[in-house]
Amino acid sequence: MKKKITIAIDGFSSTGKSTIAKLLAKKYNYIYVDTGAMYRAVSLYAKNNKFVGKDFLKKEELISSLKEVSLSFKYNEELGFAEMFLNDKNVEKEIRTLEVSQLVSKVATISQVRKKLVAEQQLMGSNGGIVMDGRDIGSVVFPNADLKLFMTASADKRATRRYKELIDRGDSVNFEEILFNVQERDRIDSTREDSPLIITDDAIEFDNSDMGITEQFERICSLVELKLS
Repeated sequence: MKKKITIAIDGFSSTGKSTIAKLLAKKYNYIYVDTGAMYRAVSLYAKNNKFVGKDFLKKEELISSLKEVSLSFKYNEELGFAEMFLNDKNVEKEIRTLEVSQLVSKVATISQVRKKLVAEQQLMGSNGGIVMDGRDIGSVVFPNADLKLFMTASADKRATRRYKELIDRGDSVNFEEILFNVQERDRIDSTREDSPLIITDDAIEFDNSDMGITEQFERICSLVELKLS
């Protein structure tokens, strides 16, 4: 029986981290955790309770209400992946909007939010056999992960992917606004004081600017197999 390893996938927004992570989890029968969805869910909670908006952040009010935030993943057999639930409500679609995307980096800078979610993430992956993607998985959540990947691509390519995804879903969006959001999230994620987005020394940088999903998946599977052998 093959050993169960921990796979940490970090990287910039819209680099396809979640897509690759889901495929890996399915192939190896591992648990998949989308940490970005967790931060998005807290951001949605903050937005709905008027703790955060484009031009404001009521940090202390959000911190004091974090005890009321309950997050869970529930597997949807029809979709083939686990959906995000906030206080027992399915919010998978709500958290993927551009409006939430514009707020999530702001909420994710709050140390108390990160501390709460990191503790939950570490508990989920305590027994290995897990694929987790986010911004600080290899650096903070699982610094001893067996395989660490850092996904990157040009901002223009990432904005184009995000734009197509939202258009295909039926959303009315503007490309320039999405490009700005991608660049702004990069800036905030890379410069925040608490757990900034970094490439750890033992991570493999993976630029997929000019790669399709199939090629990416095959290359990454070969890296996984090396760790399993």
